[in-house]
Amino acid sequence: MGVLFVSPAYQVRRVSIEKIRANSYNPNKTAPTEFKLLERSILEDGYTMPIVCYYDKENDTYEIVDGFHRYLVMKNSETIAQREWNCLPVSVIDRPLEDRIASTIRHNRARGTHSVELMTEIVQQLVEAGLSDRWIRTNIGMDKEELLRLKQLSGLASLFKGGDFSRSWEWDKEE
Repeated sequence: MGVLFVSPAYQVRRVSIEKIRANSYNPNKTAPTEFKLLERSILEDGYTMPIVCYYDKENDTYEIVDGFHRYLVMKNSETIAQREWNCLPVSVIDRPLEDRIASTIRHNRARGTHSVELMTEIVQQLVEAGLSDRWIRTNIGMDKEELLRLKQLSGLASLFKGGDFSRSWEWDKEE
């Protein structure tokens, strides 16, 4: 049957918030009302889900893949930070950057909305990294039309390089 896969959630670490960093690509935004609800949830129930991070050995830091707003709650709430001893539960994934970006988007899309501008930047970054439309659609959960719209919004013709295009009309030489 092969190697046994162990999900990161079974290996949660207690990590000082000082070692945790936001990523530069998360397009997810939380409205003030929902943010206050998240804070109340953490006050009432504690942290029930770990923050998902990538461990950067070179800098001994953890970059957030999912859970930025749970992290932000602790940064903004002295009560929660003290109660939790300034530590967050973290599950670690060891994936290359493009896979972490895809993971962030999958986590976010499964439960929220995104900034169109930041999604456009992410699509541009993934295309420029050489990833195919199929890879982007499969790993981020987009249909062809959504990907096309985001590429169009970028305004960069280079994002369409190698694409299949059909003519909208044919010129008849005999007329």
